[in-house]
Amino acid sequence: MSRPNDLSEIIDDYRQYLLLERNLSSNTLESYLNDLQHLLEYSNECGAPVLEMTYQVLEQFLAYLADLGLGQRSMSRVVSGVKSFYRFLEIEKIVPDNPTLLLETPSIGRTLPEVLTVEEVDAILGAIDTSTPNGVRDAALLELLYSCGLRVSEACGITFSQLFLDEGYVRVIGKGSKERLVPMSPTCVIRIEDYLPIRHEITPKPGYADYLFISRNRVAISRQMVFLTIKKLAVEAGITKEISPHTFRHSFATHLLEGGANLQAIRDMLGHASISTTELYTHIDRSRLREEILQHHPRNIR
Repeated sequence: MSRPNDLSEIIDDYRQYLLLERNLSSNTLESYLNDLQHLLEYSNECGAPVLEMTYQVLEQFLAYLADLGLGQRSMSRVVSGVKSFYRFLEIEKIVPDNPTLLLETPSIGRTLPEVLTVEEVDAILGAIDTSTPNGVRDAALLELLYSCGLRVSEACGITFSQLFLDEGYVRVIGKGSKERLVPMSPTCVIRIEDYLPIRHEITPKPGYADYLFISRNRVAISRQMVFLTIKKLAVEAGITKEISPHTFRHSFATHLLEGGANLQAIRDMLGHASISTTELYTHIDRSRLREEILQHHPRNIR
């Protein structure tokens, strides 16, 4: 088979492969394709092309699935479907290597990607050139991601009507159109207030007048642009961790927990449907505690 050029063509070929070579039933075939849809949505959110994903990016994909509230059984099924797709890509020589060979459905507490320290967050924000209009915008956007723990899609979709700067709140429209009020830090409010005069000088294209964060093309800023901006800033800040916009959300929750915040309050601010999803952060907190003990306790120092 000649290599297709378009991802939609590849998925069509994959469908034929499942139907004819794997001889799957129509229901099982659709389940595999539905599992693949999660990967496509994650690719769109993080800006990493499906055909270029690495093992490290796919590990973050597992964290994305956990954040959606998927249980272990559902996550196992999705991972199985994704593994099947990448096996197909390897067989057909569409990708040189299969990045899912070592990918396993991790136990709760090992599903989170890298978490930034407060110092690393400050370093990334400090790398922004706020002498430019786009830099002022990016500083406001990234501060909103970190200070409020927003999903990148939520931050990109923020409108003026969702802001309550005097009260220090933002009204977030999350998954399933569920709304929640999230408090903003004073720093976040100041960053947004600094950006507003710049924003008001922009005349957006029709349909985007109420959006807060506008790109050079005068439309709402895209998730992929945010992903690329964060990658660039991380390099400039000397941070080698594999991070994405979602890393700011995980860092927000982890830092709140480390500071003694109530788990239920963290759940409400993140907009999790189930407290079990939020409980993932208790596991990473315990993991970090163990690392601290192993590194600093006198009985472990050699």
